[in-house]
Amino acid sequence: MATRSLRVFWAPLLNTLHRCQPRHNIKTIRSSRRTLVTSIDPSHGLTEEQLAIQELATDFAVKEMLPNMAEWDEKEYFPVATMRAAAALGFGAIYATEDFGGTGLNRLDASIIFEALSRGCTSTTAYISIHNMCAWMIDHFGNPSQREQWVPQLASMEKFASYCLTEPGSGSDAASLSTSAKKDESDLVLNGSKAFISGGGDTDVYLVMCRTGSDGPRGISCVLVEKGTPGLSFGKKEKKVGWNSQPTRMVIFEDCRIPASNIIGNEGQGFNIAMKGLNGGRINIASCSLGAAQASIENAADHAKVRKQFSKPLANFQNTQFRLAEMSTEVVASRLLVRNAAVALQENHPDTVTLCSMAKYYATEKCFQVINEALQLYGGYGYLKDYPVQQYLRDCRVHMILEGTNEVMRLLIARHVLSDWK
Repeated sequence: MATRSLRVFWAPLLNTLHRCQPRHNIKTIRSSRRTLVTSIDPSHGLTEEQLAIQELATDFAVKEMLPNMAEWDEKEYFPVATMRAAAALGFGAIYATEDFGGTGLNRLDASIIFEALSRGCTSTTAYISIHNMCAWMIDHFGNPSQREQWVPQLASMEKFASYCLTEPGSGSDAASLSTSAKKDESDLVLNGSKAFISGGGDTDVYLVMCRTGSDGPRGISCVLVEKGTPGLSFGKKEKKVGWNSQPTRMVIFEDCRIPASNIIGNEGQGFNIAMKGLNGGRINIASCSLGAAQASIENAADHAKVRKQFSKPLANFQNTQFRLAEMSTEVVASRLLVRNAAVALQENHPDTVTLCSMAKYYATEKCFQVINEALQLYGGYGYLKDYPVQQYLRDCRVHMILEGTNEVMRLLIARHVLSDWK
């Protein structure tokens, strides 16, 4: 997106933000953001436009999400109105093109936004990132008619989307999926089921990877199924450790008939679409882990300054100082990996798959460890639901499982390292 176009899009939103905070403008955002952090600065190395976007997302997270995070978790509430407010800021189709209503930003911009939003509610931000992936898939691979119909509705979050790849019998081995779509004149008839679907039952649009041809990856296509289609049903709402602000259900197809024109991209292109989507999904989910870890360090550092043991603050103890130093270093290292992978994906670098795998594996594991350390610094208070660190921990645990398990990430990295070995 050209700089001028970006400024035109964000100008009214930034003006609103700056009216609320008159001491800030784009030129002073860099210094003002540094007053908000205690040990590490997520604004380091960003352009003025990226700083402005980060400030906008952080402001929204702190004001609109963080005050409600615990309640959404406790009540398992899907915050539709709040997400639509985020979409009004351009966060509904961040890296979809502007042709049909997308925001037209790049993958690094998206990572910055998801990290900032995750401070407010990691679970909700993770769903927003999945919705963005679906919007991008339609915008990037769909035909003009599909793009015109769906991208504007997804960009505004008038409609919400779910991504359907995982099955009860095929998770990491996506190429072995068995959900079928058989041709019947001008229709496709779907049979099968998808497991662990974020938004399942509450969302409006389902991008489904299904088998339209022979075994293996070349027989997989991507189809769009609307909620309300006969033959589409949903399992029970799953009870989860975290990610409770987004529903998770099984999605079931029983002679579910859709027009063959609902194929996204070409027939047989589904596996390629899924893998390209997952490269971005891995960066997005790692960015969510970064935001939760960043917030956890800041909260733990603030707690250490006021919590006393043996008549002095925890922050006075070298053990506390060393732990905070290690935590901060791990988050900065993770952020560098994630942002490097985001740039590689945007530029279609030949090592994109490996870099995205490294970023996802390292950031999700290290950030989870950082959050766990932050909880430990809180002592018994960290185990109480009155403090957000336990929710960050619960919400981030699944990041090591989804978008390809971290074991699979290691396999992909090792395959690259040993690519010249036979």
